[in-house]
Amino acid sequence: MSADVLSPAARLRGLKPDWISDPKVWRTEVLAGLVVALALVPEAISFSIIAGVDPEIGLFAAFTMAVTISIVGGRRAMISAATGAVALVIAPLNREHGLGYLVAAVILAGVFQVVLGALGVARLMRFVPRSVMTGFVNALAILIFMAQVPEMTDVPWPVYPLVAAGLVLMVFFPRITRVVPAPLVSIVILTVVTVAAGIAVPTVGDKGELPHALPVPGLPDVPFTLDTLTTVAPYALAMALVGLMESLMTAKLVDDITDTHSDKTRESIGQGVANIVTGFFGGMGGCAMIGQTMINVKVSGARTRLSTFLAGSFLMVLCIVFGPVVSDIPMAALVAVMVMVSFTTFDWHSVAPRTLRRMPAGEILVMVVTVAVVVATSNLAIGVVVGSVTAMVIFARRVAHLADVASVTDPDGGQVVYSVTGELFFASSNELVTRFDYAGDPDRVVIDLSATHIWDASSVAALDAIETKYAQRGKRVEIVGLNEHSTLMRERLGGALAGNH
Repeated sequence: MSADVLSPAARLRGLKPDWISDPKVWRTEVLAGLVVALALVPEAISFSIIAGVDPEIGLFAAFTMAVTISIVGGRRAMISAATGAVALVIAPLNREHGLGYLVAAVILAGVFQVVLGALGVARLMRFVPRSVMTGFVNALAILIFMAQVPEMTDVPWPVYPLVAAGLVLMVFFPRITRVVPAPLVSIVILTVVTVAAGIAVPTVGDKGELPHALPVPGLPDVPFTLDTLTTVAPYALAMALVGLMESLMTAKLVDDITDTHSDKTRESIGQGVANIVTGFFGGMGGCAMIGQTMINVKVSGARTRLSTFLAGSFLMVLCIVFGPVVSDIPMAALVAVMVMVSFTTFDWHSVAPRTLRRMPAGEILVMVVTVAVVVATSNLAIGVVVGSVTAMVIFARRVAHLADVASVTDPDGGQVVYSVTGELFFASSNELVTRFDYAGDPDRVVIDLSATHIWDASSVAALDAIETKYAQRGKRVEIVGLNEHSTLMRERLGGALAGNH
């Protein structure tokens, strides 16, 4: 039956997501959302401490970010909430000016993200090389593990066997059944054991007090003046850029894991909308959470927006309705979950000796630089930028050496023909000027560019400089073989740049 003769009921069914009528998918998404919600509680509280705000501010942000992005985001099953990177950016603003200015910065950051998303900032992701992506993933795994180290330092000795037991449960339980996520089983069993046996270990409740009511919308408590705008704008822009970078990299990672495509432009705009909503509800803002996303997608097997929505919803239900129970969850159980996430996230194939022997040295260097910068700064966005710049420099050096010049002089010595091959851009054209014999060549010089392409103004300036050097010696230069694009560029810029040489 063709689409144009379908009944209204059939058309309506076609608009519904597949998971609505699939009980198995429902179960997976609901349980995944519950596991993520449990893991979000201590994380959001920790990030609140970093930002210098009350724990409920981070928990409110986790709730509103997750629920909003589940509707407006462009990457299904990705988790957005309060994050450490955003907390680090806005902590100085809160420290110097107070919570009202922080909330104003969150709203303005959301506006910046909407604008940047509409302008197509997501397209910049095509310039992130695979080696940077690999470094990003490996650095992420290292950061997730390092974040658990404080929870295993100077703690009562029962913490260590509890963490070990949690890891064993998550490794072996999936061999029995995958109906219930192993992390959820691990959290429940370890909580029951510690409460029933009265084992004194750090719990979620030790991190801070959980909220007792839903957040209420309102305007930030700041004077609406130009001075306020100039104060919060730098922090808002930094937050917008860091948040978009982490969110887009996480979306790309989830694309690779699930073999599906996401709408990066919609995700960029969605992150902005989520931060605007979060700001009006008094939250500290955020972006995609890579660790919790890995729990949701890789560990629990979630694939739809339902898990993201439920993660945020369950978070508030757990805090408001089941606060005393959640407070009794031992941190050791959540540490075990995050250690397992760290192990499964790391790309072990990328550091295998067999892989390293085959990989070009430049690719390995880019991966190592990305990992080193991320670990040193605890900022994934900085590492990605430095890694991408390193990759571009290595690529430019490699391509620059591909440009070559060969000369053939006529038997009668009346003219010389230079054949240029390779790509002409700033790195290769700077050496081009030195490849000609200005003093020894005959009066007529032909430069054949049919086997090359002019990419930028530096190449046009180099050709102008070559002509000028020959002209100073009374010799005539003829440039032939230009393709259409190169001809247009030289006609537009030729003669205007020679003075720079």
